[in-house]
Amino acid sequence: MARNKGLDTLLSLDGLTFVYPNKYWYKIEAYLLDEPSKERPHGIRYNLTLHDNHNTRIFGMDNKHVPPNRRRGFHGQLVEYDHTHNDAYDKGSPYSFVDAETLVKDFFERVDQILAELE
Repeated sequence: MARNKGLDTLLSLDGLTFVYPNKYWYKIEAYLLDEPSKERPHGIRYNLTLHDNHNTRIFGMDNKHVPPNRRRGFHGQLVEYDHTHNDAYDKGSPYSFVDAETLVKDFFERVDQILAELE
């Protein structure tokens, strides 16, 4: 993946944890891989999560593992690991990774939406 402002921004957020006044919080993990793979063709590994005030993950975007409904592609090939967890019980729904900038934008848009629904 070519280095760009969006990727640099994502990588600079690695290790960031932020707690809101309502005690909901998010954590961002992101780093470059030694080389891209079939499962992570963009060459980064990421985990962006939002947690409630009881420390339960209520939303997440990651490529740590293959989501259950995408275990194997055509002829048994592994498919990309990018997915979301849309609530505390979601084991993973496919996410179409475009680039690092879009990932960060999509994450914070969804976080803002979830927090707005609490008001």
